[in-house]
Amino acid sequence: MASISAAAKAAAAFSHKHELAAAAPTQQRQRASSRNRRARVGCVRAVATPAQAPRAPAATGSVKTPMTTTEKILARASERASLEPGENVWVDVDVLMTHDVCGPGTIGIFKQEFGDDAKVWDREKVVIIPDHYIFTSDERANRNVDILRDFCDEQKIKYFYDIKDLSDFRANPDYKGVCHIALAQEGHCRPGEVLLGTDSHTCNAGAFGQFATGIGNTDAGFVMGTGKALLKVPPTIRFVLDGEMPPFLLAKDLILQIIGEISVSGATYKSMEFVGSTVESLTMEERMTLCNMVIEAGGKNGVVPADATTFKYLEGKTSVEYEPVYSDAQARFVSDYRIDVSKLEPVVAKPHSPDNRALARECKDVKIDRVYIGSCTGGKTEDFLAAAKVFLASGGKVKVPTFLVPATQKVWMDVYGLTGITVPGSGGKTCLQIFEEAGCDTPASPNCGACLGGPRDTYARMNEPTVCVSTTNRNFPGRMGHKEGQIYLASPFTAAASALTGYVTDPRDFLV
Repeated sequence: MASISAAAKAAAAFSHKHELAAAAPTQQRQRASSRNRRARVGCVRAVATPAQAPRAPAATGSVKTPMTTTEKILARASERASLEPGENVWVDVDVLMTHDVCGPGTIGIFKQEFGDDAKVWDREKVVIIPDHYIFTSDERANRNVDILRDFCDEQKIKYFYDIKDLSDFRANPDYKGVCHIALAQEGHCRPGEVLLGTDSHTCNAGAFGQFATGIGNTDAGFVMGTGKALLKVPPTIRFVLDGEMPPFLLAKDLILQIIGEISVSGATYKSMEFVGSTVESLTMEERMTLCNMVIEAGGKNGVVPADATTFKYLEGKTSVEYEPVYSDAQARFVSDYRIDVSKLEPVVAKPHSPDNRALARECKDVKIDRVYIGSCTGGKTEDFLAAAKVFLASGGKVKVPTFLVPATQKVWMDVYGLTGITVPGSGGKTCLQIFEEAGCDTPASPNCGACLGGPRDTYARMNEPTVCVSTTNRNFPGRMGHKEGQIYLASPFTAAASALTGYVTDPRDFLV
């Protein structure tokens, strides 16, 4: 059971309530925003109000300095009473994660700087997860995993999720899959903590109300030996998402909408805090999707305030005590964006940038060659359930090869196991049955797959200049393989709908 006291829960609910009260837009502002919103022909209508000027905190007499969630986490980790954006501080790290791509480099730095016989600062706080280039015959990729294994044996690392038998991942009970989802499923993500990883999408863990960000091998090597990192405190942009979530939208649509609004550099070295009634209604997996792609906006980290949904998810996953923190009502935000989610439509990010936003219906003439459903962004259990919902509603067959790559072994069992989760409204059918009936490709072993391209024999890698609709997170040239390939980033709803038609397709064609 997750260790959080009743008093801490009560304090969390109280702080969270005040934070949301401060974030709620007034009716006057909503009416003004409605009057000022104008549609442009052929363009995506902006649904976020213009960024607001920062609000200076009130200061009367001797009072504490109001802080954001990120500032509070870093203040506690650096043993400071308060912090302000721009300060450089040494923080104590709660969890350091690395994987097969960056792990060998991190280990090399660690041994170079601390000595061949040095020990990691805490063998229970270093988490090592092979996940990127696993199911391949590439000798260098395989050697990377061997290096991780040798190091973990030497250091007696408690949380090393090893894989030895590549012919059948199920023969490896310790193997998990994609690091960011495995971190959550295995209880390494906890509110109020500092989690660093040698992967830019480490920000995924911000969904738990913690500070999580990617770092380089050199920094990771230093953390491995000392448990400390030098970080600059980022200013915070607040995104207030309110309104009922339409049944044809997913969190992927929300984050693509936001990135399209502020651009891939709009949050450079800033924290992106997500609040509002819509965010409160999201599941933990959907919150992960939201935080996962803040790096595509240049963000240092993303964060969702911990609440009852967070605490429920953590039950049975960790015995480590944690203490959530929340932004003060008078905290300083560098800007505010307020979005009425009920007015949004399904969107995609066209090649070759995550901020190249367009409505899915505007791209209906774009012929595609394949669909890819997987990755830390779009390969979770709920992502596959969403895709299955579209296939079920259609009752038809896919028109293009449709590749399915579960993020982790747990996701694979949820979706494809003999006791897999049944799809609501299907009469008891599992995702596996629905995907087979729709003609999808045989599901792959859980891993990062073609999201990062990888060796040429990587499952579903784009080895030809094809057009792909993908639930992944980046669509730069060469990202999934061939440098002339074209990637349209989309939600699992939109990806499944597109698979059924062979064109980029608005999921409302099947869901409404």
